[in-house]
Amino acid sequence: MTQEKQRSPISWVPTLYLAEGLPYFAVALVAGLMYKSLGVSNDEIAYWTGMIGFAWVFKPLWSPFLEAVRSKKLLVIAFQLIGGISLGLVALSMQLPNYFAISIALLGLVAIASATHDIAADGLYIASLSNKQQAAYAGWQGAFYNAAKFISLGGLVILAGHLEKSMPPAQAWAIVFGLLGAMLIAIALYHSWSLPNAQSNAKQESMSSVFNTSIDVIKDFFSKPGIWLAIAFILLFRAGEGQIQTIGPLFLKELRANGGLGLSNEQVGVVYGTAGTIAFIGGSILGGYFAAWLGLRRALPWLIIAMNLPNLVFFYLSATLPDNLSIVGAALSLEMFGYGFGFVGLILFMMQVVAVGKYQTAHYALATGVMQLGLVIPKMISGKVQTALGYQQFFIWVLISAIPVLILCRFLKIKDQEKTTTV
Repeated sequence: MTQEKQRSPISWVPTLYLAEGLPYFAVALVAGLMYKSLGVSNDEIAYWTGMIGFAWVFKPLWSPFLEAVRSKKLLVIAFQLIGGISLGLVALSMQLPNYFAISIALLGLVAIASATHDIAADGLYIASLSNKQQAAYAGWQGAFYNAAKFISLGGLVILAGHLEKSMPPAQAWAIVFGLLGAMLIAIALYHSWSLPNAQSNAKQESMSSVFNTSIDVIKDFFSKPGIWLAIAFILLFRAGEGQIQTIGPLFLKELRANGGLGLSNEQVGVVYGTAGTIAFIGGSILGGYFAAWLGLRRALPWLIIAMNLPNLVFFYLSATLPDNLSIVGAALSLEMFGYGFGFVGLILFMMQVVAVGKYQTAHYALATGVMQLGLVIPKMISGKVQTALGYQQFFIWVLISAIPVLILCRFLKIKDQEKTTTV
C-alpha cells in the first residue's frame, strides 16, 4: 500500500486519459471513415454515429450513482475492459452479412462504457491527487487525450489505408478495431498495477438519498436566472462545427465524380489526423490565452467567429477540388486551428457562467451533457442535409448555422469577474 501511495502520477495519468480518448474517437471519428470505406451512405453514417453520442449526453444523470462504488480503481479498469472487449467484437462483426446493425449496437456499448469511464477516471484523478498535483498534471490530461486522437486518426486510419491496398476494406478495418480493442485491454491490465486504489471519502449514501440529491441538483440547475437562454446558447454553439466534424471527413474520401476530394484513408489520416490535430491543440492553447487577456464577455463573440469562419475552407475545397495534398492540409489545419481556438469559449462559458453556484461540479457536468446534445443533433441531421443539398451548398448551410449563436451571444449577461458571474 505504501508503494502504491508513493507511485508517481506520471505512471498512470497519461495512460488514464489515453484510455479516455481512444474509445471516444473510435466512435466519433474512426467509425464514420470505416463505414464510408465500406460503402455506407452519408445520411446513415451521420444518423447512427450521431445517435450513439447520446451516451455522453446522459452520462451526468448516472454520475451520482457511481459515487456509491467505493473503489474508483475497480470502476476504471472494469469499463476499460468492457470497452476493449466491445471494440474487439466490432472487429469480429466486420465479417458478418448484417455487420452494420451489429457493429452499430456494439459501438453503442463502447460509447456507454466510455462515457461511464469518463466519470470514473475524472473521479479517480480528483480523489488521488492534491489540488497542486491536479493543476500540475492537467497538461498531461489534455496532451494524452489528444494523443488518442492522433493515434486513431493519424495512425490507425493511415494503417487502414495501407492495409486496404492488399486486402478487402472489411478485413483492413477489422484489424484496426482489433488493435484499438487490444490497446484498451492492455492499458486496463497495466492499470491493475499502476492506478492508485482511491476510496470514496464521502459517506456511503443510500440509493434513495443519492436520487433525492440528484433531483435537487437538477431543480437547482433549471432554476438559475437566465438558464434557458444559456442552454439555447450551449446547444447552438456547435451547430456548424458538429456538422463539419461529421461530413468533413466523408467529403475528403468522397469520389471526385461525386463532388469530393477522393482522398485515400492514408491521406485523410495525414491531413486530418496529424496536421489537423496539431493545429487544434495549438488553437486551444492560444484561445485560452486570448480569453484570459480580453475576459470572457469581450472575447466570446471573437471566439465564436474564430470557430466558424474557417469553415469557409470546406466551401473553397468543394468549389475548387484541389489535388495538391499540401493545399488540402493547409486548409484543414486552418479549420482545426479555428475550432480549437473558438471551442475554449464554450468551455469557459459553462465553467464561469452556468456552473457557478451550490452544485458547481454537478452543474458543470449537466452543462457538458447539454453541450454534447448540441453536437449529437447536428451530427444526426447533417447526412440528410448534405444528401439533399450537395457538398458546396451544404458547406454554405454550415456557415449560416453559426449565425444564431452569434446573435444570441449579444443577449447573454456575462461578468468578467469569475466569482460574481451569473447566467
